[in-house]
Amino acid sequence: MNDTDERDQKKNMPKRFTSQTAASPSPIAEINSRYLADEQPLVTALAELADPGDSARAKVRDTASGLVAAVRRNKAKEGGLDAFLQQYDLSSEEGVLLMCIAEALLRIPDADTADRLIADKITSASWKDHLGESDSLLVNASTWGLMLTGRLLQFDEQWRLNPAQMLAKVASRAGEPVVRTAMRQAMRIMGHQFVMGRTIAEALDRSTNKDNREYRYSFDMLGEAALTAADAERYFDAYYSAIGEIGAAPRANDDDIFSAPSISVKLSALHPRYEFTQAERVLRELVPRVTGLAIHARDKGIALTIDAEEADRLELSLQVFERAFRDAAMTGYDGLGLAVQTYQRRAGDVFEFLDALARDTGRRIPVRLVKGAYWDTEIKHAQELGHSSYPVFTRKEHTDVSYLACARRALAAGESLYPQFATHNAHTLASVMHYAGSRRDYEFQRLHGMGEELYAEVIHEDKFSRPCRVYAPVGSHEDLLPYLVRRLLENGANTSFVNRIIDESVDVDDIVEDPISATREHEGRPHARIPAPAGLFGDERINSAGINLADDRVVAALLAEMEETLSRPISAYPLVSGEAMPGEEVASSNPANVTDQVGTTRLSTAEHVSTALSAAAAGQPAWDTTSAAERAAILDKAADLF
Repeated sequence: MNDTDERDQKKNMPKRFTSQTAASPSPIAEINSRYLADEQPLVTALAELADPGDSARAKVRDTASGLVAAVRRNKAKEGGLDAFLQQYDLSSEEGVLLMCIAEALLRIPDADTADRLIADKITSASWKDHLGESDSLLVNASTWGLMLTGRLLQFDEQWRLNPAQMLAKVASRAGEPVVRTAMRQAMRIMGHQFVMGRTIAEALDRSTNKDNREYRYSFDMLGEAALTAADAERYFDAYYSAIGEIGAAPRANDDDIFSAPSISVKLSALHPRYEFTQAERVLRELVPRVTGLAIHARDKGIALTIDAEEADRLELSLQVFERAFRDAAMTGYDGLGLAVQTYQRRAGDVFEFLDALARDTGRRIPVRLVKGAYWDTEIKHAQELGHSSYPVFTRKEHTDVSYLACARRALAAGESLYPQFATHNAHTLASVMHYAGSRRDYEFQRLHGMGEELYAEVIHEDKFSRPCRVYAPVGSHEDLLPYLVRRLLENGANTSFVNRIIDESVDVDDIVEDPISATREHEGRPHARIPAPAGLFGDERINSAGINLADDRVVAALLAEMEETLSRPISAYPLVSGEAMPGEEVASSNPANVTDQVGTTRLSTAEHVSTALSAAAAGQPAWDTTSAAERAAILDKAADLF
């Protein structure tokens, strides 16, 4: 089959596979019983599951300490994202400014506004303080770019107060805004470390260079959620083409599907309405596309992993995955996998679901365990939406404990699951190796540009000799920005493991602290500085309560209540002094569907108005004489009832 034939076949996939994806999903909604579970009892139970015993935990700690010591001995001079995050962590002014700039540039539609933003932020930082402070060539090169930008903008105070005028003068000298060029050049230097290649061909070529050949690879086509059908089509084309190129590239060490290269796919990139409230449409339109990509990957001899996304998409993701996995065309293919975020309180239930699915179909599922990259978003969304609790854990050690418990579940599943442990944490890594014992049917994973010194120890034949796969982003430097923001948020704080492991001022014992012991010390209680969403405003007021529309159980109950309410005739009538007034009744219709009569309305009359005014004048009700505090209490009560 030539390339033209493949492209033509691909375009016909949605119709071709629709009839093959009609299998009914299992009751995935049961997983949601722990969507917003009480954190303390859940973490306590997870700690028991994760605990291999005092003796084993002591051995884990020793192994982890040895890994940290080796990383510090072998710290590479060229550095990478680890070194950059250490120099510009989110506890430094410059780190925060870089974060602000990177995030804001995602939303700025024009060059002029970008110039103003950079001019406002870049001059307020002391970039020169970071020059020469790192052994990393990457960090120093990036710092030079940022220093150059800052120096170009260090005019007198009058210029600093008018960045637009200042940039106009710079532009007149250089022919274009030099500041933006310098800023983006600094980001390009960083981008070479963060991104495996601008194209899949470039990434594949780089994966065969020198020490890179020692790793397996999962390629990720950078890009955010599709906003339009055209976006989804473009992403689908990119994934489809990448699968073809990965499958055609020469490679070694892929005796089976688990050691072969793979591609990571975001479901939100393949459908513009990838949300739970559009589940019926998403399942109808997206499942055939995912199935088509999986069949293409199967034919090319590579694996395909569905990436994890926000908590409100988990149930929908599992429905899409199960329908694609159960497709008859997937028979005999063990390459269709799923990433699971263990910072979600439902993670353990997801592993039980996947284990049952694998046993039911007689096929093995590759499962990538990650801790999670959207923690800040999940916390803020739960607060904004007024949920009863959070879908994620509020303490880092709770997430670590959840990861360890899920690791034991994954290993206990035996031939049902192929575990892929994505971590840069030495203690987590050591725990997994001790849990697995003599088993070798699993792998580790790391991000491209991160954890190189740590995994040099892990993959070394004379040391641990465990396989590791690199999660390798592919895309332009423009596509890098959203990915960079997530990585900075996930790992940029100075308390993160990737930051502390190479910081020799931090004691090794602090870095390899046992999360099970730490969790038991505070008895699994939630973080004291992260109140439940209802208590967000403290004593000032109770946060508004919302409905979790991403939980099928909640939605089903809500719809049942609405149906029951709407089944009863609704009668509206004028009230005066608490008494219903008589009058003419007319039909009341749904304004969105005038043929739908929802009840009747009794019309008010001029006499009703006069009676109400007389009652008010007579002090019934005595609202005018009610104190402000009592009025506030009444309004608060009404708000609570609503």
